Parts: sequence; C-alpha cells; structure tokens
Amino acid sequence: SFIFLNIIKKVPKPPAGPVGTGRGGGRRGCAWSPCASPLLCAVNGLQARTFGVWTLLSSVIRCLCAIDIRNRTLYYITLFTFFLALVHFLSEVFIYHTAALTIGVMAPLMVASFSIMGMLIGLQYLEVEALSQNKKKN
Repeated sequence: SFIFLNIIKKVPKPPAGPVGTGRGGGRRGCAWSPCASPLLCAVNGLQARTFGVWTLLSSVIRCLCAIDIRNRTLYYITLFTFFLALVHFLSEVFIYHTAALTIGVMAPLMVASFSIMGMLIGLQYLEVEALSQNKKKN
C-alpha cells in the first residue's frame, strides 16, 4: 500500500478552473479523480453510486439464478438483466457516443452477448424438462 500511495501522490493536478467544468483541484470537478478533461468528469458521485448499486443488484440476481436455475421467473429476470446490460452499453457507444469501442466496453458487450446466447440455449432445456416433468405426473 505504501507504493500505491507514492504513485497517487505523483499524479499531476490539473490547472484550476471554474466549478462544473470538470477542471480543478480536489473534488470540485470529478468525484473519483482529478481530471484533465471535462469528458472524463462527465460522471458525478451520484451517477457512479447508482451504477454501482445496479451492478451489485444484477450480480445478486445472477447468483440467485445460478443457485436455483430451475426457477423460471428468476431465470427470465436474469436473462432480462443481460439484455438490459447489452442495450445499455450498445446505446452508450452507438446512440449517445459517450463510450468508444475499447476493451473496457467490449468486455461487457461480449459477456452480455455470450450470456444471452447461453441462457437462451438453457431456456430450451428448461422447457423440455418442464414438459417431461408434466408427462411423468400424468
């Protein structure tokens, strides 16, 4: 941790600027780091915390689905979270132009896409399993 603190101390501070421009020392411009560009400071603390809570909620839903994979309602909710993540990142890249197609954006796009494909294949298995269970009861 000592090495990390020394690295942080060496980060140059940007020139002072008016509040709200994304430039300036301290926490005036950006909630997470001193910024050299207003585009990098487009996220405030509230937005960052909201995205963090959304990520935590999605991970809890996905873990619950992994524990109880045969719960169809939970399965559909989990599938919806992956669709929502895919739409979110695609819209940031192609509609709002607030993200570039870098590895940081491509990784969630690939995870969401492959997860959707895997879950759709798994959904067919759940349908077949439900039909076979109904036949055994009759």
